[in-house]
Amino acid sequence: MGLRRLFLKYLHEMEKTENTRCPLLEVRGIPLPEPIVRHFSRVEKFQAFKGDLLIATYPKAGTTWTQEIVDLILNEVDEEKCRRGPTHVRMPFLEMTSPDPNISGMAKLEKMDPPRVIKTHLPIQLVPQSFWDAGCKVIYVARNPKDSVVSYFYFDRMNLTQPEPGPWGEYLEKFMKGQLGWGSWYDHVKGYWREKQNKNILYLFYEDMKENSAREVIRISEFLGQHLSKDVVDKIVKLTTFAAMCDNPMANYSAVPDTIFDRKVSQFMRKGEVGDWPNHFSPEEDAVFEEHYHKMMADTPIPFRFSLSE
Repeated sequence: MGLRRLFLKYLHEMEKTENTRCPLLEVRGIPLPEPIVRHFSRVEKFQAFKGDLLIATYPKAGTTWTQEIVDLILNEVDEEKCRRGPTHVRMPFLEMTSPDPNISGMAKLEKMDPPRVIKTHLPIQLVPQSFWDAGCKVIYVARNPKDSVVSYFYFDRMNLTQPEPGPWGEYLEKFMKGQLGWGSWYDHVKGYWREKQNKNILYLFYEDMKENSAREVIRISEFLGQHLSKDVVDKIVKLTTFAAMCDNPMANYSAVPDTIFDRKVSQFMRKGEVGDWPNHFSPEEDAVFEEHYHKMMADTPIPFRFSLSE
């Protein structure tokens, strides 16, 4: 089945679903949406192959942006080929399920010949062992927690399959306690950081990508064994700006029905900025968060930046 036909089937199934926000259950102490937990044994048994590439992030850390950069690199900046299907069809979401299990992320991957580009939000301890056994390359993107939680808040408000986020203040507390989907941001970013020397992991920062996209595109391409000319790098940067991706129907998730994404609340691609968090944190919330952040990160000094001026 072609990618476009598969996507049309996916939309048909999604449109038939009743708008119900999924509760969170746990896999080895990590809260995940109930449909993922129900099918997680299938995820654990997933067979990765040597050439597969895993793009891993905590939610709302530049996942789609990185996927599009990678797809352009691997397809020699062939714009038409990179529009052969939506992002999540070209590079399936490993653990995500759908109302029809035959078109879940897992089902898509099982029908694709390796090498495959695969997306996940799983913390490193839940990544299927086959990825490490095969020596797969992993690109991990980390985003500062203040911008991450703001973006995640809007996503949980607009995505009608996610748990009800509640008011901002309560949501921020849940984030700090690791009670949102995919668990603790702190454990997530630290888990991949600690293993980046032991496993084949390229660890990137969202803020670096915003500051100097060309430099980070080169880092990604070299990690993938590709050597790009300046003109090609410049073209990739141009095609993956926030504005360009907002206008790209194969990257902006605009085909997902309004019964799933409530666009009256927010677009899937909302701002894509560094430093939007002061518009949401009160001074009191920021003080509490800062104290918590420094306590939680004391054992792993990862160089996060909360603005591009740092």
